[in-house]
Amino acid sequence: MTTTLEPHAETVARNRYYLKNTKGETIEDGNALFSRVAEAIAKVEDDYFTLPVEKDLLKQEFIDIMERLEFIPNSPTLMNAGTEQGTLSACFVLPLEDSMQEIMKTAQDMAMVQKFGGGTGFSLSRLRPTGTSIKTTHGKACGPIEVLKTLSRVSSMVTQAGKRDGANMAVMSVYHPDILNFIDCKATEGDIHNFNISVGVDSRWMKMVEHDMSYGLIDPHTNHLVDMLSARYVFTKIVEGAWRNGEPGMIFLDEVNKDNKVSEQYGEMIATNPCGEQPLLGNESCNLGSINVAKFYRSVPSYDASGLVSENIDTSWEEHINWQRLAKVTKLATNFLDNVIDANYYATPEIEQMTKSTRKIGVGIMGFADLLIQLRVSYNSEDARKIAGILIQFITQEADLASLDLAARRGTFPAWEQSSFDHVTETYRNACRMTVAPTGTISMLADCSSGIEPTFALAWRKQNILKEETGEAQTLTYVNKYFEQEAKDREFYSEDLMTYLAEGGSLQDRTDVPNDIKEIYITSPELLPEEHVLMQAAFQSYVDSGISKTINMPNDATVQDVWDTYMLAWKTECKGITVYRAGSREKEILVKGIKNEDVTFDCCENPKIIYESGCHKCLSCDWSACEIA
Repeated sequence: MTTTLEPHAETVARNRYYLKNTKGETIEDGNALFSRVAEAIAKVEDDYFTLPVEKDLLKQEFIDIMERLEFIPNSPTLMNAGTEQGTLSACFVLPLEDSMQEIMKTAQDMAMVQKFGGGTGFSLSRLRPTGTSIKTTHGKACGPIEVLKTLSRVSSMVTQAGKRDGANMAVMSVYHPDILNFIDCKATEGDIHNFNISVGVDSRWMKMVEHDMSYGLIDPHTNHLVDMLSARYVFTKIVEGAWRNGEPGMIFLDEVNKDNKVSEQYGEMIATNPCGEQPLLGNESCNLGSINVAKFYRSVPSYDASGLVSENIDTSWEEHINWQRLAKVTKLATNFLDNVIDANYYATPEIEQMTKSTRKIGVGIMGFADLLIQLRVSYNSEDARKIAGILIQFITQEADLASLDLAARRGTFPAWEQSSFDHVTETYRNACRMTVAPTGTISMLADCSSGIEPTFALAWRKQNILKEETGEAQTLTYVNKYFEQEAKDREFYSEDLMTYLAEGGSLQDRTDVPNDIKEIYITSPELLPEEHVLMQAAFQSYVDSGISKTINMPNDATVQDVWDTYMLAWKTECKGITVYRAGSREKEILVKGIKNEDVTFDCCENPKIIYESGCHKCLSCDWSACEIA
């Protein structure tokens, strides 16, 4: 089939993914892009003695699911597959040990990973506290925050794939003596700008917060108790920081390690990738890809008692999902991502060895909000959360079956023998199979909503150049495609309504819009924080890695609101939590419809930046700062 991308998706592809010649001229289109990627990934089949005819069929199926925009791999794969340069994986965690040699080695490895588009995560928890004596030099340790700043400066020197600054995550255990300094290390806007930060906690500590107990800070170098702090005081500092500017998030490490099946061999996972959805061991990488679930909606005619088609009889939502096609695409996606591990270029031998030992992949989804719209279900309803659970359970089961089948043909992942998987029923090819990523740029390419996020805006404005010879520009209003069609079909469409929405107005305040439309097209800023969290939890139940989900809050949200949200995330067994209060980053974030004169982004003439699922995205153009996923 011929790939026809929407105009904004074509812009994304041209700027991010299409190959260029030495003159900077684009030499690919959508078909060539997907063919290049499929060819490179299917070539791996030769290593497993797949028959040529079967390999060619598989390659065509890879092309087919990408051209249909049913499945899109993470951006490094789109950018680098078939070019014989650059990594194909998005997510990395690098070890950070307590010696000068190890710190410098980590900095060098980070630079090599980020040079070709990977995002890196680190745990600062093993670094000795600030001021600790160093026997070899008779000096004092500079401490984890100075190491963090050093890594940040190195990351700023690297332009990922020639397109953007490096992206990073730093995690520190709540038991580290420097935890209070870590919580406040990004209090000043712009400091350590290329790192997200999260505090690693466990249920034991969260219970101490509930009961207002004190706990011990442990020097990781000596394992000695060095101080006591009130758990509730520390938690208050965390939520105050998150209220102030979205930092820090929290990672519930005991929940993370419930799915760590190789802990006896390799230890615990104590860090994640930059957007938080992929916990990994030191030197592990993971390649991701997302299924556009909106593509599996199908219309089903309803019949009344006379056998005639009726528009008044509703059918079960499950009848509207093409489960057979979804199962096939999930299995193909699993095969695709497993092949990426072998087709990949690795920045260091250690990363290659560790990645191939566990062979983790991340099958995820995008377009969930679009699917709910088609199903006529409100995002903040109990029905939506039920659909989320059933949908992701089905995809997980199919990915697991595909991984079992791959293991039967190719062998289990090398670390499986010493893993805690059931050695009779859980003979997997991949130690982890599922990850829900933010899909910042690939959702633009697929013309669908991001990850599992709700719709952020129904209308927005964008600068268009109408006449190249004169440079004449006009601001045009762009509208959510489902909303626009329904508004016209039901005859409440008006330019006044669209302008109102593009300027930040709420659909809920309009008397000219039917109530059922207001329910179906509820947007992210209109949701309660707990509704965001409960949706994240609905998906997390069936995902063995993490979920990228930003809990959007209104500007007038209180510190107590953040407190309650973080507590709810823990109690509903999420693996991590990130909040963002609208307008809390004066020079970085623009909320829907509000122009901030101090904005520092220069992606277009009229930037309208939003913060969604760990990403900066512009509604006025096609720019996104989380294309690693």
